[in-house]
Amino acid sequence: MPETTRESLTQGGWKTLDFEPFRDGVTIHWIKRFIDDQPGVALLKYEAGASVPRHRHEGLETILVLQGTQSDESGDYGVGCCVINAIGSEHSVWSDTGCVVLIQWDRPVRILTED
Repeated sequence: MPETTRESLTQGGWKTLDFEPFRDGVTIHWIKRFIDDQPGVALLKYEAGASVPRHRHEGLETILVLQGTQSDESGDYGVGCCVINAIGSEHSVWSDTGCVVLIQWDRPVRILTED
């Protein structure tokens, strides 16, 4: 099995993975870290009430919600939602209930404001 394979993510397979601190109230499990100009792929786990401050996307970002609800200024995204954030777009992200998302970034985001 390739190093980058994770089993049964949509059925809760992420629950057995190791997560590390990412931001206050948000942990990360790297599936593929950024290397040079290669995209990064990870799982983010938000505690209830956690947020990521306003940021700009320096590359395309793709999110698939695996559990809970993730929100931004455009709405709330539940299990199975796929969210695409275009290059140059800006938003903040939060989860009132807690959530787990699969995320792929072409490039790291640029934080614009700290909450």
